[in-house]
Amino acid sequence: MNTLFESAGLKEGAYRPLADILRPVTIEDVVGQDHILGPDAPLGRMLASSKMTSLILWGPPGTGKTTIARLLADHLDLAFEQISAIFSGVADLKKVFETAKQRRMSGRSTLLFVDEIHRFNRSQQDSFLPYVEDGTITLIGATTENPSFELNGALLSRMQVLILNRHDDAALEELLKRAEKETGKTLPLNADARTSLKAMADGDGRYLLNCVEILDDMVGEDTLDPDGLAKLLQKRAPAYDKDREGHYNLISALHKALRGSDADAALYWLARMLTGGEDPLYIIRRLVRFASEDIGMADPEAIHQAMAAKNVYEYLGSPEGELQIAQAVIYLATAPKSNAAYMAEKAAKSSARKTGSLMPPAHILNAPTKLMKDIGYGKGYAYDHDTEAGVSGQNYFPDDMKREAYYSPVERGFERDIKKRLEYFARIRSDYADTMDDK
Repeated sequence: MNTLFESAGLKEGAYRPLADILRPVTIEDVVGQDHILGPDAPLGRMLASSKMTSLILWGPPGTGKTTIARLLADHLDLAFEQISAIFSGVADLKKVFETAKQRRMSGRSTLLFVDEIHRFNRSQQDSFLPYVEDGTITLIGATTENPSFELNGALLSRMQVLILNRHDDAALEELLKRAEKETGKTLPLNADARTSLKAMADGDGRYLLNCVEILDDMVGEDTLDPDGLAKLLQKRAPAYDKDREGHYNLISALHKALRGSDADAALYWLARMLTGGEDPLYIIRRLVRFASEDIGMADPEAIHQAMAAKNVYEYLGSPEGELQIAQAVIYLATAPKSNAAYMAEKAAKSSARKTGSLMPPAHILNAPTKLMKDIGYGKGYAYDHDTEAGVSGQNYFPDDMKREAYYSPVERGFERDIKKRLEYFARIRSDYADTMDDK
């Protein structure tokens, strides 16, 4: 099979990306897509019968859509044509169709691979129909978008949709091993950093191999931990300007006094800042942040008091509007404190970064199209309002992810009541799980 490198006409010895060097040369070399390529899977059966229908390969970037299309053409001895909907227009399509017609007259069929097929407009998509119907081309379209919404119904009805999975940990590990074998080098990563590298890839094999190239080019003898890996592969945010240290010292003092529930000290630091000429709206922005970060659901009214300070100050200006800022400071200092919402958000983001693009469970996905119903969207969903408790207890986390707890309310203020609710919901979920186990 010709690689993209060879197809581009590059001379031997020119630089080749690792992702191209490791591009599979047989169907058996493709990782992570056994559900469509296995002997009893759709493409496996097509290959065994040597009969190919037009397809839509729907999946995230870096999962092998282009590679699979090339391998199918090679396996079935079809002429391979590739275009991108981003760079091609009507003239390009006409040229491809005419070439396919001439080729067919000489006894050879054409597999046309269209990358980003969803980028073609309705009329461009319609132009494929007669050539797909009469067998001039076998069309394989690749898309990262839901074909139910992005492709014409007429075209979609003539094609089989196959869903490619994001590469899981095992598939990414296999790619890393192949890369190490090709380069003859073991990646300079400890076990945690290796795990972090796979998490950064988020199921994208091409991105993973690009990262391996960066590591190969830039890393010396040291073994990297996750922090070292992040510094190497991610652009760091610029540092803050340090020229006005007193500015940051005073706002920090105000924030700490509020957190410590010392209203008098907080008012002192507020006055220091206002008399020093600080922008009152800057102070208010910090108060709004404090209401969310340090009070949160312990007193949901706190955020309203902080926003009221903004509205009143913008309406009255200085000095009259500064009284409302002082009132907000007093309210925030004396309110019950909890950073449970803040910590819950951080924990949820951390988990989201680690788990990447896991799909929601099928039963909570809407199914406005027949395709989506056929693949299980919405099946088995329990409408919570129809239950006696108003809570079904179903799982709303991804199927491939264990349930995690991010929000842990404190025994202060309004969060005392929230904690009781959460305990009640947890019991319902437990009862629901027991019911499912019994079935």
